[in-house]
Amino acid sequence: MSSSAHNPSSRQESWGSPPPSPDNRPAAAPLTGQAHRTSDRDDAVSGRRPVPTVRQIFDEHARYVWRTLRHLGVADADLEDVCQEVFVTVHRKLPEFEGRSKLRTWLYGICLRVASDYRRRAYVRRERAVADPLQGAAEAHGNQPDVRAELRGTLLQLLDALDDDKRAVLVLYEIEGLSMKEVAEVVDCPLQTAYSRLHAARRRIMEAMARDSQPPRVKEDASE
Repeated sequence: MSSSAHNPSSRQESWGSPPPSPDNRPAAAPLTGQAHRTSDRDDAVSGRRPVPTVRQIFDEHARYVWRTLRHLGVADADLEDVCQEVFVTVHRKLPEFEGRSKLRTWLYGICLRVASDYRRRAYVRRERAVADPLQGAAEAHGNQPDVRAELRGTLLQLLDALDDDKRAVLVLYEIEGLSMKEVAEVVDCPLQTAYSRLHAARRRIMEAMARDSQPPRVKEDASE
């Protein structure tokens, strides 16, 4: 991995198409109940952040959700449905969000679980969940079909060599730019475990790349 992996800003690229219009998304509903109506003073004392509405979350984070789902293996054809599933979950679980953690960290956790369920369903249906996170790289090469296919195939092979736990940590840290503390919170594991998964994922990918770079062996002619 390059040193840019430690610079979150350099890892965040605007890959993929913009998410679908919020017109089809669940209508934003303001939180009700006195338990979720803390004053600014209460928020400051408790360390909690003010909780936004679903509409605010969609407007500010939909593109990140869209991109994260692609990185986690959701196929282009299914992105709209899976993105909607994420925001349905946000709508349902928002009253449980207390604002103690960063909103994006909480949101990534939902994306991770929804994407994991999606991949499991795709496997059961014997379908390959083909993502397309290489739009920018392909466009840089004139969007040539052969270059695009090669780039996509290479990345998918590398990511598919990882189990879901290692893949999630690698995507969240290397691509989405979360800190390792945030990654551990998203995947719900100890920080040391998250580091172990990241190192293992990097090792697996480096080994796979090394194998791919080996020249093919020439089979000796038995008659010689």
